[in-house]
Amino acid sequence: MKVLTGALAIATATAALLSGCSLAPGQHMSTSGLLRGDSPESGHVELVPITPKLLAMDQATRQHATVPQELLDYRPEPYAIGPGDTLYITVWDHPELTSPAGTQQQPQANGRLVRPDGTLFYPYIGTIQAGGSTIEQLRDTITERLARFVESPQVDVSVIGYDSQKISLQGAFVDTTPQPVTAVPLTLSQAIGNAGIDTGEADLSGLVLTRDGSQYALDLDALNRERVAADIHLRPGDHLHLPFNDRKEVYVVGEVTRPQTIGFKTTDMSLTQALGRAGGLNPLTSKGKAVYVIRGVEDIRTQTPTVYSLDARSPASYVLADGFRVRAGDVVFVGPAGVTRWNRFLSQLLPLSSIVNNATNVRDNLGSD
Repeated sequence: MKVLTGALAIATATAALLSGCSLAPGQHMSTSGLLRGDSPESGHVELVPITPKLLAMDQATRQHATVPQELLDYRPEPYAIGPGDTLYITVWDHPELTSPAGTQQQPQANGRLVRPDGTLFYPYIGTIQAGGSTIEQLRDTITERLARFVESPQVDVSVIGYDSQKISLQGAFVDTTPQPVTAVPLTLSQAIGNAGIDTGEADLSGLVLTRDGSQYALDLDALNRERVAADIHLRPGDHLHLPFNDRKEVYVVGEVTRPQTIGFKTTDMSLTQALGRAGGLNPLTSKGKAVYVIRGVEDIRTQTPTVYSLDARSPASYVLADGFRVRAGDVVFVGPAGVTRWNRFLSQLLPLSSIVNNATNVRDNLGSD
């Protein structure tokens, strides 16, 4: 009789749960409370369906890559020789002046180093000021002074070692070695190409160019799409910092194949990409219509968090997902199907029913002794 009573209780509970799957265990999101406003959180969360109208509004407000005009207007001046540069000075028909170490030596052996004070020594004319002069200006100076000792000198000056002016790099670059500024203007795209980017760790949207104490935030991914990086010239002393993306992540949880944290490399990751990197929706346990993007705020007291919902039952919904841009810090949640929650409940209920039955059998056996 006690066994029958225990079984009847379990059956009654089972019937009640079958009539309301929402009571089954398992992580899921109920939107009814949000829509009716009868939940404690309803006044602090806004539920927004992902629709073509929403995507159109987002596209209209999305900003294109903007570069401060002063960066675009800057054009490098002719290269100015500085301390640490190595010069190769040629005087035609006078190898004793051009290659005092011997014509068989490498150019560096016959190069002339500009001293820390910007001066260098040259035969016959002595010490001259080279720092701050352009290549053409220094050539004219040497020609004028050498003419007192050499008839009609033909002089040429070239820089064979650029060491006075650098562009410094820091962050998620493959090579952060300072890059020299040369007589050939250096653009932002060339400097980044020379350094290389750690694409798995870099935050491409967070590049910062520091110049003369001013910082310019640049979205490198957007600049490359719009081919603007090639129009930005760097100047001596510029500093480039490309941050790592370890603090910018999207969290994909729930009924996906591989729940995980995804590093946010750009400002242009779609919901389709986020789900794709997580292996897509689990076909056995997910509920196609239950895809949410939970977007928090910095201060919940003054701002309203938003939950974006996607009805993913139709393949056409992935067109909407491809147009919806997730942001760093978003949580993408895929809810379970009702049958999934019920199966999980049974997996917990059946062991419990066995315990109840075993306890009842033991009690009956003790009572019969």
